[in-house]
Amino acid sequence: MAARSLASLTLSFGLVSIPVKLYSATESSASVSFNLLTKEGSRVKQQYISETTQKVVDRSEMVKGYEFEKDRYVLFSPEELKALQEGTSHAIDIVAFIPEKAVDPIFYDKAYFLAPDKRGGKPYALLMEAMRQSGRCALAKWAWKGKQYVVQVRAADDGLVLQQLLYADEVRSLKDLDIEKVDVSQGELKLALQLIDQISADTYDPEQFEDEEKKRILAAIDDKIQGKQVVATEHPEDAGSAQVIDIMQALQASLGRKADTKAKPAPARAAKTPAKVSEIPATKERKGALRSNKLEEAAAAAAPARSRAKK
Repeated sequence: MAARSLASLTLSFGLVSIPVKLYSATESSASVSFNLLTKEGSRVKQQYISETTQKVVDRSEMVKGYEFEKDRYVLFSPEELKALQEGTSHAIDIVAFIPEKAVDPIFYDKAYFLAPDKRGGKPYALLMEAMRQSGRCALAKWAWKGKQYVVQVRAADDGLVLQQLLYADEVRSLKDLDIEKVDVSQGELKLALQLIDQISADTYDPEQFEDEEKKRILAAIDDKIQGKQVVATEHPEDAGSAQVIDIMQALQASLGRKADTKAKPAPARAAKTPAKVSEIPATKERKGALRSNKLEEAAAAAAPARSRAKK
């Protein structure tokens, strides 16, 4: 399925205007959500209760307010709140070009892709190549969905990435943690550097990692659909997390274990086999198929009983 653009925008580069389309760079398939039900399996409904009268308050009777003192609020109507919001802008205004590594990733928020729109191919390619050769990225201002953002526009391998950035007051400082300064010995540092060298990689391959927690939960859901009981398992990280260890011994043991791993030949790669039901991603089709199987089994079990009843 072709990607669907979120908006048509204009990226302003000096007096050059580049028509672009905005696309989401990520999709959320994070945690598996569970519904709140009664013990009988019925859905429950959330209600808002007035602290003063203890009565249920309907949404149509609610207003928003800001607490400026303890239990004292200024109230805002929907019209007043709308007037305060930043209007959505179709312009991304570049204000500066900075070294591409100048922005600490801790300031990164949501990422988007920018693609050239009609008649935008040439200036889009020009800006991308100019940023690559200069080793710089762009800082810009952009208003989107009622909020103004500072964004970074950087050149990736296949196009431009628009990265929303957090403001300074949205990022905490490590200095607030008052972390103790501790000296390390040259021997410890040497072993640590050896360990880093042994397990270093030149690139990050996201395909090497998967959400094992989500996979385990989906497998348990499939077991539940098939009528099996979910059994608790011990998590290895639960035990011994606060154990005090000798750093030198731990580093030496880590180096030895890595050496043993390298000495062993890699196992032959097995041929691909069909995925088990519990490994199939959670989709409506998969859930429906599992439920249909259960219904078919129940119908098959009930067929002989119906035959006897007819006789």
